[in-house]
Amino acid sequence: MTLVYEPRKSHYLLSIKGYLLRAGTMESSSDEEEARTFVQVLGEKYNPENFPYGQGVVVLSSPPGSPIKDRLFLPSALVLNHCGITKAGDRTDIAAFCAHVLELDLSHNQFNDWGEICTIVSNVPHLDFLNLSMNPLSSVKLDPSMADVFSGLRRLVLINTHISWDSVHTLTQNTPELEELFLCLNDYSTVSESQKSCPSLRLLQITENQLQHWAEVRKLGSIYPSLSTLVLANNSVESVDDSQETLQLLFPNLRSINLNNSGLSKWEDIEKLNFFPKLEDVKAKGIPLLQPYTTHERRSLLLAQLPSVVVLNGGAVSHGEREDAERFFIRYYQDCPEQELPQRYHILVSKYGHLAPLAEVDLSPRSTMVDVRCGEKVEPVSLRLEQTVADLKKQLKALLQLPTNGIRLFYIDREMCSVLGPEELKCGSRALHSYGIRDGDEILVVPKVKSRCSSSDI
Repeated sequence: MTLVYEPRKSHYLLSIKGYLLRAGTMESSSDEEEARTFVQVLGEKYNPENFPYGQGVVVLSSPPGSPIKDRLFLPSALVLNHCGITKAGDRTDIAAFCAHVLELDLSHNQFNDWGEICTIVSNVPHLDFLNLSMNPLSSVKLDPSMADVFSGLRRLVLINTHISWDSVHTLTQNTPELEELFLCLNDYSTVSESQKSCPSLRLLQITENQLQHWAEVRKLGSIYPSLSTLVLANNSVESVDDSQETLQLLFPNLRSINLNNSGLSKWEDIEKLNFFPKLEDVKAKGIPLLQPYTTHERRSLLLAQLPSVVVLNGGAVSHGEREDAERFFIRYYQDCPEQELPQRYHILVSKYGHLAPLAEVDLSPRSTMVDVRCGEKVEPVSLRLEQTVADLKKQLKALLQLPTNGIRLFYIDREMCSVLGPEELKCGSRALHSYGIRDGDEILVVPKVKSRCSSSDI
């Protein structure tokens, strides 16, 4: 962002037709209208007082004879959201100040006239990105005769505009270089077909709509045949109702699909994702099909069903994880009746063979019976091995009627006592299982002897 400054003057002088901004104060040459314009907000937001030197504005002296003397140079990415803009303003001002602008965020404004939007866009010749989200465009239709001004766009965001499909198609038919389109939160329950496809589009995000039937998703494949990323999250799509041949033709270049929080409830729908010839990235969190399973089961069963996927639910899949998942899949289904076995089971059995069930290892802390000896008294006691030495002293307090700080404990291994001798249990925080205590071993309790020293003993 560059601000042209004339050194011989003691103040900034920014000329925008119709306004004179001096030292950060706007003086309108005419009474300010109620409707806020793009030009007006541009001058207000990028006033030099809002960008002091050293915080993003570079102040340069303009060379002699420069045609841009006393002009404000704006950043290449303009953010004019939440500004209440309804009109474009003078097109010559837009052209003068926005010749270098590449990105324009006009979200959360009050545009409801495509003519005003077209006036702005037509005077930003290098515009690559346009965000019109949260503008009320539901009741206005884009005239095809005006749409050629959008021809240079590569990314277009129309979130929560409730724009009609007719206007969407008019835009995409006139944007030959469009690569990314965002149509979230527009309450679409159907998809209107287009007479002309948009072969340039690579990413379509159409989340948080009301799409339910696969027949509507199928239309997206026809309209956008080159899609590599399709984000359908938070729609209620219930199933994938197409054959292998249809799916291969429908999305031949699809590499990533997001089905988070969709309505898929059958494993057959997951299996059909394999029919997309280039699919390698799948997101399928929060679907009804996976609700009965644990987190580990969900990922393993999904991964085993999708042999070509290298990224699942945002996490990269290693070779080792895939092998573990496929082996888990075999063991998970191997006790099911033959008629209930998925086709993938037979493929994996041919790869790994029939696998023996994994041995069940109980790693939970266990109990053991030991003899507790205190003097001539011997009592059998059941010990919980997860408890600590301090816990054991408390347990023996009631049995022996001795204070916990008045005893010493020794562990005697019945098999190794002749070699090792008693081992004192000194550390109160140490768990009993770490001593290797077994049934039949002995705990020796020795009361502490208080030593006394007096002057008569010296």
